[in-house]
Amino acid sequence: MDAPVSLRVATPADVPRIHELMRASAASLFPAFYDDRTTASAIEFVARPDPMLLADGTYFVLEADAELVACGGWSRRAKPYMGSADEPGGDRLLDPATEAGHVRAMFVRPTWTRRGLGRRIIDACEAAAREAGFTRLDLVATMPGVPLYEACGYVATAAVEDVILEDGVRLPCLAMTKALPPA
Repeated sequence: MDAPVSLRVATPADVPRIHELMRASAASLFPAFYDDRTTASAIEFVARPDPMLLADGTYFVLEADAELVACGGWSRRAKPYMGSADEPGGDRLLDPATEAGHVRAMFVRPTWTRRGLGRRIIDACEAAAREAGFTRLDLVATMPGVPLYEACGYVATAAVEDVILEDGVRLPCLAMTKALPPA
């Protein structure tokens, strides 16, 4: 039987374990959707913690027996995904009355997939965003994440072909959105 899984807000002390989890997840799940070059680039440039999410207290981890088994969060900032780090104004706070928050950086340890962990983090993100006054969440999904987001009620709005990673590799993604029901 699996150990109980607890949800908590991530801290800067978690960064090394979050980074390892992200890399393991991408290395396992991305090859089913992307070629070897794209997968390797995503492991290097996408599967890394964003210090802004941790500083804002909007990033969650799920733990079982002191092992991180999933992570993910949401942001009240303009930066929509890790690869957009150099865009000017990425740290700008969004206006919840007129803009959507962003679901960000969802990863599940390969041996823990298909157990509802991603949905548990999405639920926590939606509740926190709603509490902060947001009525909608947007995201830029890598292809492995699309089934989870669809199952959680997110709908595709556009193919995103302009995610170009730091080494010039293009990472096809999908823009998705969900209106948050009132609490």
